[in-house]
Amino acid sequence: MELVEIVILAVVIALVAVGLVGGLVVGSRKKKQLPPPPPSTPTITPPAEPQVGEEAETPRDEARRTIDEVGLPDATAPAEEVPVAEAPAPEAPALEVPEPTAGRLVRLRARLARSQNSLGKGLLTLLSRDNLDEDTWEEIEDTLLTADVGVAPTQELVERLRERVRVLGTRTPQELRTLLREELITLLGPDFDREVKTEGGAETPGVVMVVGVNGTGKTTTTGKLARVLVADGRSVVLGAADTFRAAAADQLQTWGERVGARTVRGPEGGDPASIAYDAVKEGIAEGADVVLVDTAGRLHTKTGLMDELGKVKRVVEKHGPLDEVLLVLDATTGQNGLVQARVFAEVVDITGIVLTKLDGTAKGGIVIAVQRELGVPVKLIGLGEGPDDLAPFEPGAFVDALIGD
Repeated sequence: MELVEIVILAVVIALVAVGLVGGLVVGSRKKKQLPPPPPSTPTITPPAEPQVGEEAETPRDEARRTIDEVGLPDATAPAEEVPVAEAPAPEAPALEVPEPTAGRLVRLRARLARSQNSLGKGLLTLLSRDNLDEDTWEEIEDTLLTADVGVAPTQELVERLRERVRVLGTRTPQELRTLLREELITLLGPDFDREVKTEGGAETPGVVMVVGVNGTGKTTTTGKLARVLVADGRSVVLGAADTFRAAAADQLQTWGERVGARTVRGPEGGDPASIAYDAVKEGIAEGADVVLVDTAGRLHTKTGLMDELGKVKRVVEKHGPLDEVLLVLDATTGQNGLVQARVFAEVVDITGIVLTKLDGTAKGGIVIAVQRELGVPVKLIGLGEGPDDLAPFEPGAFVDALIGD
């Protein structure tokens, strides 16, 4: 009996223990929070593309075509050409109207007079002295030599002035001015033909070759001469045969474009004779009145280069004779310019002289000296940096500017 009770007691105790353990497990589960279940995947509707105007309304279901219903272009048909818009052509620069050449030196007289008063005024002051002794005549000679008149022309002028003053006797200021004016004009050679020859032949244009050393303003003078000719109603073609100086062709072309003159040019460092030949050829083809050929401004001491200048002249003359060979001299170089003049005269037949920079520190007597040296006239003078400051040389107007009113 006791054994049965013990077994029953043991069973009860086991059941109680099992119940306690189960209660503890369930309680611990209740205390722990289970993670939330994963959310279901949401359905995302993409927003419609923004539209403009009537298309901004809510999109509607529309009937759509399948790929079989869409027509494809014929592969054998030529592709349709899409027109390409052409870039607008650049506007041509407005042509300038050059100042008329008639009386141009008279209009520039004041500018010339400002820099040349020392010669004319100095001579008038000396000649007005009551007693013209030997010392005074020596001062007159010194004044002329300082003005670059040259030794021989100075001696010639002084002798004539001595004789006329001795015969004249009493000398009023007006009489002295008239006397000096007449003698200076005589010394300048009033009988020289100073017209720039540009007529040419019946079927060929007039051809003018411009020569000179570096720095004399040769290319600029060529451009200004084109303006002179255009102002006189002539059509001009420019030949940029100065291929040795950088940008010389560009400079000449700019001068030509201002007045509607075409420029024939070649590559930098090209054959100058070939370009000069082509320029004259183009001038003939276009029926131009004048062809101006700008040559390289070489140093006159380079014998080989001077020989090449002679070649340019010979090649140009295959079309016909040259009408003018103009030598450009810087008036401020004075007597040094005469050395240049001699060398150029040996290579090409100089027919006329252009004196540039005559309004600066130049001395007016160089006009007399260079004419006497070469036996050819000064035909043009440059009196400033303006485009129309190149003027035909007029002895009377030039002397009036020297001695004043």
